[in-house]
Amino acid sequence: MIVGAGIAGLTAALSLHRAGFRDIAVYERAAGLRPLGVGINLLPHAVRELTELGLGERVAALGTAPGTLAYYNRHGQEIWREPRGLDAGYRWPQLSVHRGRFQLELLAAVRERLGAGVVHTGHRLVGAAHGVARFATAAGEVDVAGDLIIGADGIHSALRRQGQPGEGAPVWNGLTLWRGTARVPGFLDGRTMIMAGDAGQKVVAYPIGPDLINVVAERRGPGFAGADADWNRAVDPAPIVALFRNWRFPWLDVPGLLAAADEILEYPMVDRDPIGSWTHGTTTLLGDAAHPMYPNGSNGASQAILDARTLAFHLATAPTVARALAAYEADRRPATTALVLSNRRQGPEQVMVLAHERAPDGFAHIHDVVPADELAAIATGYKKAAGFHPAALNERPSLTPPSGSGILP
Repeated sequence: MIVGAGIAGLTAALSLHRAGFRDIAVYERAAGLRPLGVGINLLPHAVRELTELGLGERVAALGTAPGTLAYYNRHGQEIWREPRGLDAGYRWPQLSVHRGRFQLELLAAVRERLGAGVVHTGHRLVGAAHGVARFATAAGEVDVAGDLIIGADGIHSALRRQGQPGEGAPVWNGLTLWRGTARVPGFLDGRTMIMAGDAGQKVVAYPIGPDLINVVAERRGPGFAGADADWNRAVDPAPIVALFRNWRFPWLDVPGLLAAADEILEYPMVDRDPIGSWTHGTTTLLGDAAHPMYPNGSNGASQAILDARTLAFHLATAPTVARALAAYEADRRPATTALVLSNRRQGPEQVMVLAHERAPDGFAHIHDVVPADELAAIATGYKKAAGFHPAALNERPSLTPPSGSGILP
């Protein structure tokens, strides 16, 4: 039983099915699933898993494959540039896609492979105990029994709250994000993802389709508490455009890009403190329910996909459910804990923070400010921590379990 039909929950359903399980059900609190949100990045370690699920070409058709990631200061001066995806020697690309379209593609695959009735909408989890989950529906509360209950219900997870009753609201770091998509001509070579700014103010932009640019703007200041986290709150773009009015680079007009967006969605940058266990009896967590993290490094969706594949692998190969859940946590919890904490320190975007701290008014050459080996160490260290260093990923064994395995009915 999977609680939540977002990226994490739907990938978990597909992964379990691929691992040989057939009695799978997904319960979603929303009455219907719509293509909400804006752009996300799927890093090569996630694209590998999607490819091994037989979805590589389908997902690739939804967006674009960036070949370069470049960091700049708020004056438009380049700090660091590196190849990405196939251009960086991975066997799998990095993909930039619209989050809502990607979710609906996963939903279509679930219905094709598992059956049209496997996803039950309009079911809000009330609680779970002794292998029984209670859901609130329009017709009243219903109880559903399952051998395993998987919480993939996001940063406000009801299943996590049951195990962590005193945790409270998500932790806000003082940054507000504004996200949108704009139909404008591409910038630079049309295959570059850029980040410009520093710890106080920043913009991210990358293509997610022909002449379709995803833009993220952020700024530190008063405005939110963690309880207000909402990824679909539309706001007037004019004040955000004004905040970036001087960010006009030779290769990108940031205020023009923000003004051209179809709509601007506003939300606080929040995460939660890592916890000591995701598993309680026959319940466990994955994705944002287990380890919500700041979006530095573009890793949230990718880590959820890795969770789903790892959990399915261990359920298919361990001798008992308890051993499988313990192995899943041993593989994933320390790694994601390290990422949550790294992202709080800006993750790979530390290169922009250092450049600003050492040369707030700009520089003649970046290596006069931050040595080349220091920049490279930050980029390489994050790839290793996140599990997508090229050599390690290319050589890692598959998470597809042998056929015919599986410990659950």
